[in-house]
Amino acid sequence: MRNWKVLLPPHRHSSISPFHHFRYRSTSSSSLSLSSSETPTATPRLQSQSRFNCAGFSYHSHSHPFFHFHPRHLSSITAPDVEDPSAYPSGDFEYNPINGAWNKFLVKLRILTAFPPYRIPYGSVYTLKLRGQITDQLSTRFSRRVLSLPQICDNFIKAAYDPRISAVYLHIDSLNCGWAKLDEIRRHILNFKQSGKLVVAYVPSCREKEYYLACACDEIYAPPSAYFSLFGLTVQASFVRGVLDNIGIEPQVERIGKYKSTGDQLTRRTMSDESCEMMTTLLDNIYTNWLDKVSSAKGKKREDIENFINEGVYQVDRLKEEGFISDIIYDDEVVTRLKERLGVEAIKNLPMVDYRKYSGVRKWTLGVSGGKELIAIIRASGSIRRVEGPLSVSSSGIIGEKFIEKIRSVRESKKIKAVIIRIDSPGGDALASDLMWREIKLLAASKPVIASMSDVAASGGYYMAMGAGTIVAESLTLTGSIGVVTGKFNLGKLYEKIGFNKEIISRGRYAELLAAEQRSFRPDEAELFAKSAQHAYKQFRDKAAFSRSMTVDKMEEVAQGRVWTGNDAASHGLVDAIGGLSRAIAIAKLKANIPEERKVTVVELSRPSPSIPEIISSLGNSLVGVERTIKELLEDLTVSDGVQARMDGIMFQKLEGYPNANPILALIKDYLGS
Repeated sequence: MRNWKVLLPPHRHSSISPFHHFRYRSTSSSSLSLSSSETPTATPRLQSQSRFNCAGFSYHSHSHPFFHFHPRHLSSITAPDVEDPSAYPSGDFEYNPINGAWNKFLVKLRILTAFPPYRIPYGSVYTLKLRGQITDQLSTRFSRRVLSLPQICDNFIKAAYDPRISAVYLHIDSLNCGWAKLDEIRRHILNFKQSGKLVVAYVPSCREKEYYLACACDEIYAPPSAYFSLFGLTVQASFVRGVLDNIGIEPQVERIGKYKSTGDQLTRRTMSDESCEMMTTLLDNIYTNWLDKVSSAKGKKREDIENFINEGVYQVDRLKEEGFISDIIYDDEVVTRLKERLGVEAIKNLPMVDYRKYSGVRKWTLGVSGGKELIAIIRASGSIRRVEGPLSVSSSGIIGEKFIEKIRSVRESKKIKAVIIRIDSPGGDALASDLMWREIKLLAASKPVIASMSDVAASGGYYMAMGAGTIVAESLTLTGSIGVVTGKFNLGKLYEKIGFNKEIISRGRYAELLAAEQRSFRPDEAELFAKSAQHAYKQFRDKAAFSRSMTVDKMEEVAQGRVWTGNDAASHGLVDAIGGLSRAIAIAKLKANIPEERKVTVVELSRPSPSIPEIISSLGNSLVGVERTIKELLEDLTVSDGVQARMDGIMFQKLEGYPNANPILALIKDYLGS
């Protein structure tokens, strides 16, 4: 008979079985000196018998999810060397216009002979609506509803060099992404301005994230009826213990790591002191960064910005008076002003090209293509699964088997000089994370591998990053989280309420450990359960310590399930450098002995193929969102058994950037939206 599973609101892509629920987090460490032969001090304690070996690590073949790691084969993998982070190249953009009569002629010729769909009039304005979800994956021609960060950034670079583009006009509305993606976009807005071209923002609805981008533009406009709410940032945590008590479910949880918050959702009614400390630090870092960037952009003192926020100003005219926006006008009036600024006659239309059309323009056309050396980018976005289930949505999440295939193909390629693993994931299946880590580590032994973190690279996401030789994160990337939570639910009272009964016949002292969900643990079972959780935590912590060439004691100081921002992670040795993808590419060139001034060609190895739901959605079927969410939900119910390395338990209001945080809520939202 199939195990029952209970899904609770705070979890995304997680199945909580009455028999067991096991999660642990992955974070890591700094690059202190440790030779490949010097395993962590805890190594002798990690030797134990196993049923079979997998990629050099031993796992028990029992059905229970106790996770065991043996670093006895790690000596075959070289630990990372110590380097001074300040020695890493910045990768900063420098605008160098196309020079030389011949080069200019080639650009004009390519523009003239471009395919008709991608021919753009001179003097055009590139328009982009920044709204809703922004994915770190490449987009397909069918995925029209979701903006692609790589394409957004590429378009800014092209627009800077394109002689046909005279300005950029951004419509910035309610955004659903994390702060790291915003930093990447903001950086490209500032880079574009080096070309001397105008960039204008129009903000009909504006909170902190939207203004964070808008203040990087030359001018900001808003309609008289605009919704402005620059009131500050909040963080919140949800607790379901009261709900479980009411329906007769008793959670039995072993939490290893004082900052581990996932277990708190099930067992507590309020936030723990440690969780409050961690979340307060994260909030302070993000709020401080926002104040610093806004005050710098607007030429104001940080104290003045904070005082203005604390006034609770929502009137658009006050925002204009205080210099937060340029003027209060409607969209058509902004277009009229652009025509005047660009010298377009009033009776003529302002030529515009939108995001979708401009995405088809090739860099080669504009003379900004790369060189002969190849650097590969493998993107890893979403929840981690080991295998693709029968109901998997194409291009949804990270499928371990497919990711490993890409890694191995790159390792065998002689053309590719370096690899960047671009990670935007809160984690997922622990076995998949471990297998991918092993392949990344093996790849790093043959050629330079750089991990580039987006919004989230925590737990399983950080696990992957540990395999790289160098880790680069944005200042507000959420990363870290080494800890273990394991537990089961006692459904005895619930069964009594609904008239359900279950009887078990067993052989073996601990045979019912995870099977008897109708009762609490016996004392000996509880002791074994606690020991197994502590053991799993030690294995995971020690493995992280080795991967980052850190002593176990040093790793323990930054573990304990704590989540860090990129800046704090760097100061604690978990991250090597702060920056975006451009800095990761610059470091990859350095590691591959490619001169800094030489151009390289970046090869994307994770181009998604459109799924059937995406194709149907592109044709206008509003119910496809429900269909897609149902499939993802059913897949979670059928293939998510086992250990999970996932960052759950933290929900940011106005800080959240990870879409679809809960499949049930997403299902309801999609259904109502349809």
